[in-house]
Amino acid sequence: MTERKPPGVDVESWVDRQIREAADRGDFENLPGWGKPLASLDAPYDELWWIKGKLHREGFSALPPSLALRKEAEDAREAALAARSERQARDILTGINEKIRAALRRPPQGPPLHLTEFDVEDVLRTWRETRTP
Repeated sequence: MTERKPPGVDVESWVDRQIREAADRGDFENLPGWGKPLASLDAPYDELWWIKGKLHREGFSALPPSLALRKEAEDAREAALAARSERQARDILTGINEKIRAALRRPPQGPPLHLTEFDVEDVLRTWRETRTP
């Protein structure tokens, strides 16, 4: 628990003392990201940087549901082609096909979906061809 600022002590000197004591204790050593450049250092300034970061960390999407599903379908196809086993690829494709099927029954908000279910055997044929020496 942080200590309260004693009356009559300048705020700046009180904060400086706390930082110095923490540094002396080693509280700032081996922090995550220590010695690495800030990821957003060269990025242009964005007034909504914190909100966008929070949404990203919480797994929310700024895309309309139909576009988010289209992106998820693209990612699923890539993941299936990069899968270690045929079973894993089949599971990925089956999962995304269930989501596509549900979206086709009840179209999500946003632009048209323009998706059809993946032909699992066709994608697996491509998966096998990339694995054959």
